[in-house]
Amino acid sequence: MLNIALFGPPGAGKGTQSEFIINKYKLFYISTGDLLRKELKAETYLGLEAKEIIEKGDLVSDEIIVQIIEKTIKENSDANGFLFDGFPRTYIQAYILEGLMIKLNTSLNCLINIDVSEKESLKRLLKRGETSGRSDDNEIVIKNRLEEYKQKTLPVLNFYKEKGNYIKVKGEQNINKVTSDIDDIIKNELSKKLLNIVLFGYPGSGRGSQGKALAEKFDLEYVATGKMLEDEIKSNSKIGKQINEIYESGQLVPDEIVVKLIEQKIANSKNSKGFIFKGFPRTLVQSYILDGLLKKHGSSISKIIEIEVPTLELIQRLNNRSKTDRCMPYDTSTDKIVQRLKDHQFKTIPVIEKYKQLHGVEIINGVDDFDTVFKKLANEIENGFKNLK
Repeated sequence: MLNIALFGPPGAGKGTQSEFIINKYKLFYISTGDLLRKELKAETYLGLEAKEIIEKGDLVSDEIIVQIIEKTIKENSDANGFLFDGFPRTYIQAYILEGLMIKLNTSLNCLINIDVSEKESLKRLLKRGETSGRSDDNEIVIKNRLEEYKQKTLPVLNFYKEKGNYIKVKGEQNINKVTSDIDDIIKNELSKKLLNIVLFGYPGSGRGSQGKALAEKFDLEYVATGKMLEDEIKSNSKIGKQINEIYESGQLVPDEIVVKLIEQKIANSKNSKGFIFKGFPRTLVQSYILDGLLKKHGSSISKIIEIEVPTLELIQRLNNRSKTDRCMPYDTSTDKIVQRLKDHQFKTIPVIEKYKQLHGVEIINGVDDFDTVFKKLANEIENGFKNLK
């Protein structure tokens, strides 16, 4: 989801640039004035409450405004993102928006400020006044509006400067250049978004071979916890020795070690377009860990895919694999194969159910040949990249 706040003094050209951003990036436009008028016209609970305040000659409170914005975002949750115009207007509203974004499990990508001098704003608005017929396009009113903007908005701009997501555009360039600069900013923001895929499926469903092939095709990092643990053992690292001792004692590797390795992988993948997770999360606890881990790195799960294969087909595949050099430790007997399938059923299926409620899970029929299944999976990932934009 792409969330942008567009700022600029009266006459900066926000209307023109807003139209460009909305049309190109399919964002939902949030103007507090427009939303308030809509609530008043529909005579909703919030609209009637606001009407009573306005009729008394008072300003509508931040409490009502934030409820209207929250309601609008929830009603349009399928939007690619939101363009905020006129909010936050004050330092306090900047904090309100931050809190609202956290509540809705998202964030403001950046604040774009179309920077225009007071002299240029005055000149543009007076020129507009010659043809607009608007009563507020006169010098006294314009100067008051510019002064109010300066007094209220500078603290907001400083808020986002300190936060590190403030970007200034020179607004006195020609319109096309301003549009081009804003377009470059948004493209850069989109390039920061990672595509994070969790690939589920029973042992024998083909997750490993498909995951590696997909990661290579789409330039994603393949995160397979089993392989990572094996690599640590082979490297004879301190963690590797610890893992080996755990294996030899017949115990499961604790989440503390697995998470540390995944964090290292993410930290060392600076130029990655995203990650394909295979073998993690396996449990509900690990699903919460992954959500928190990605959140810590400013990211989240983009898509959940489950490769579905009937049980008898799985047993046959695993039995066939046991006779090759690709044999896994749990392939060596029918009892071990059945136990591994049971483990997945009782530990991992609840994770998939959780994700079905939160994100939705794409089901891919894994019975077909490798290339056919690969094409289906690749199509889902291509759609995932499109949705990031």
